[in-house]
Amino acid sequence: MTFRTRYDAVVVGSGHNGLVAAAYLAGAGQSVVVLERNDWLGGATASQRVFPDYEAYLSRYAYLVSLLPPHIVRELGLAFETRRRRTASFTAYTDAAGVARGLVISNVDGQRSRDSMRELTGSDEAWAGYARVLRLEAALAAHLWPTLLEPLRPREHFRQRMRSAEEREAWEGFVERPLGEVLERHVADDVLRGLLFTDGKIGVFTHPHDPSLLQNRCFLYHVIGNGTGEWRVPVGGMRALVDALVARGRAAGVTYATGAPVTRVHAGGAAHVVEFEVEGLPRRVDATRVLVNAGPRAFATLLGEPWTPRPTDEGSVVKMNMLLRRLPRVKARGVSSEEAFCGSFHMDEGYGQMLASHGAAAAGMLPDPAPAEMYCHTLTDDSILAPDLVAQGYHTLTLFGLDMPYRLFERDHDARKARVAELYLQGLDRICDEPFADCLARDREGRPCLEVKTPQELEREVGLDLGNIFHDTLTWPFADDPSLAGTWGVETRYPRIYRCGSSAVRGGAVSGIPGRNTAMAIFGELGLQPPAVA
Repeated sequence: MTFRTRYDAVVVGSGHNGLVAAAYLAGAGQSVVVLERNDWLGGATASQRVFPDYEAYLSRYAYLVSLLPPHIVRELGLAFETRRRRTASFTAYTDAAGVARGLVISNVDGQRSRDSMRELTGSDEAWAGYARVLRLEAALAAHLWPTLLEPLRPREHFRQRMRSAEEREAWEGFVERPLGEVLERHVADDVLRGLLFTDGKIGVFTHPHDPSLLQNRCFLYHVIGNGTGEWRVPVGGMRALVDALVARGRAAGVTYATGAPVTRVHAGGAAHVVEFEVEGLPRRVDATRVLVNAGPRAFATLLGEPWTPRPTDEGSVVKMNMLLRRLPRVKARGVSSEEAFCGSFHMDEGYGQMLASHGAAAAGMLPDPAPAEMYCHTLTDDSILAPDLVAQGYHTLTLFGLDMPYRLFERDHDARKARVAELYLQGLDRICDEPFADCLARDREGRPCLEVKTPQELEREVGLDLGNIFHDTLTWPFADDPSLAGTWGVETRYPRIYRCGSSAVRGGAVSGIPGRNTAMAIFGELGLQPPAVA
């Protein structure tokens, strides 16, 4: 591959935020090269043929979309869409008579949701409390969401805008006080509390009354997306987003290089020097600007700085990807397999269960039972499967395990990884009305089509420091540090070197927000305008 001697911008890493920034900059006439260490583009937003014997492209590391602003899709003219799931969530439980039941929250039938909650609790009071929490979420989202593509505003700006009683309660409950307090005030049922609190635990190791308020920040990013917090299915899988971004970038002149790990960035005056390798041979280019779309450890290493993680930087997740020959039947009376698996399928995620699982993990033990949630992409969008697999009734399942911090796998990694898979299968067997393993597809060697990824493997394969899907400790979606007010949250102490990824302020999840904000920061420096939306 031929490289120029100098670029206006070098993007380190091809995660979706880097691809977003590259497309914006190239569209404005900047010369841009994206350097990726792996042999594929997209980082954690890649879709891959996980099980080679089957033409099924699973979104391997990131599954659903809520925080990607439609404005970015329109501004870049991306051929990308998401689709609503008919079911928002299904939570299995056993009633007082020992009968298997399921709490179903529907995206399309409000009465179905209310009836299901009445069956769980015996009255309509639970629905009123649940609805109250949703109104509080919406009240805060209405203020926060519209600002995420703008320069940062200070905490005080938002606090003063909370004028109604509902807005003030939302601010107090979600920003100032531990999340557990507001959930416990409005919701009494353990199953329902657990359902709501999972949004505060996805990917981080925390509990309802954590004084760090890490759970609050995680919760906010899961409930404010597009003002509604709805999580939608990417049509074509995550690779559809990557493909659309790469196509847009290529049309604008971006150069993409895979198998090109960056080894060092030398900060300079008029230009920085970026050292990298191609086929094991050293290369170097000058860059007016460098966009680091990688985690804090990579940033520190590239700039020759020390890296000292904080306790809250630790990731807490196990991912399990599966291909099924058919959906299993569920035991829950009156719930079909399609209804249960279409939405977020909650397993062993009662409020009390998760207090116990967090305590076990904090003590160094694998939680048993192991809380997890999953969903079936192909019930909403079957385009990720070859037509013959669709015709035969195949489906994909992607599972996200909670209370599985990095520390648990620092010793006996392989044995603990195998044990975690057993725990999840045992949990599924308790909920399903047939052996779950019988529904798994098998490869030509007879092995089940199931893969497990620990925090250590997420770190090694896609550069997620300490297995943290957010790169490091989630920030508030505003300037908690007043000195950051007015910035884009991507600037660093090095002029023209940016954090263009999830470790930026307002980073985390599949959003493209740090990528666009980096481009906007550069446009401001160059006196350029963003592209007009058709």
